[in-house]
Amino acid sequence: MKPPWEVTRTVIMRAEEETDPSLGCPPDQRPLRQHIKFGILNLDKPPGPTSHEVVAWVKKLLELDRAGHGGTLDPKVTGVLPIALEETTKVVQALLQSGKEYICVMRTHADEEEARVVETLRLFEGRIYQRPPIRASVKRRLRIRTIYRIDYLEGDGRNWLFRVACESGTYIRKLCYDVGEILGDGAHMHELRRTRSGPFTEDDLITLYDLADAIDRLQEEGDEEPLRRIVQPMEAALRLLPKIWIRDSAVEALCTGAALAVPGILHLESGIEEGSMVAVMTQKGEGVALMRAEMTGDEILESEHGIAATPLRVLMPRGTYPKMW
Repeated sequence: MKPPWEVTRTVIMRAEEETDPSLGCPPDQRPLRQHIKFGILNLDKPPGPTSHEVVAWVKKLLELDRAGHGGTLDPKVTGVLPIALEETTKVVQALLQSGKEYICVMRTHADEEEARVVETLRLFEGRIYQRPPIRASVKRRLRIRTIYRIDYLEGDGRNWLFRVACESGTYIRKLCYDVGEILGDGAHMHELRRTRSGPFTEDDLITLYDLADAIDRLQEEGDEEPLRRIVQPMEAALRLLPKIWIRDSAVEALCTGAALAVPGILHLESGIEEGSMVAVMTQKGEGVALMRAEMTGDEILESEHGIAATPLRVLMPRGTYPKMW
């Protein structure tokens, strides 16, 4: 099974219609205040503070009322921590569909042969049962999670470096413990760094220092470009979800919580399955809503009527597009 970021999708045209340039706004052209309100940071979490503390610092720096993160990292763990600002907290659930990737150093409690460690790690690829560790922030109920791939990198007899691509909610600490149980002498997670959270990777990470510097540039010089550059549009969090693009006339109806009917769809991406989460977009690339597909992509293309998707979370404020029904 491929991780979500390796799935290839193509755009399929169903109908064509011009968008009214006076309505809405392409995500990268929003005024700065709106850009922040509907923005997300790809932050490199430092070792030491909790994820909650990092979010609190971001809120204080930007003077925000609300912010949230896309998956807790333990205090000692570093790496990719998406932080959703204000209205963008609505898209955090989309990141839970998009998988994670980590680099881990596992330490075994006795010297082990490399071949045996590699063989044991491979046993955990695919669907696994996992009970969260005692220190977890969720209930310790047995759950099923998918590990898409474990790539062994190197080891020295006691310390073993590997990369793991997995479903959100997989505990790498527990994975290391379980590997140690099979090896017989035990093992624990010695060091961990998250290298991917859904569409966000190490390639465009920023630090808290970058954020503070960009805010200083804005306040002292009136230069908003550094802040615009490090705050990504909300739609960046939707990159890995299958998408449906709709007519201007359908936007406001969806903003009021209506279901998406087939006639409102202009084009869509391949791979849409019934029951899956989809991102519904305007022709300008604005996120309108997260929805549950009620038809497959093929059924949408073949149908003239019917409900294609039902709402999970509305992303766009009412009144952005006029009422057209």
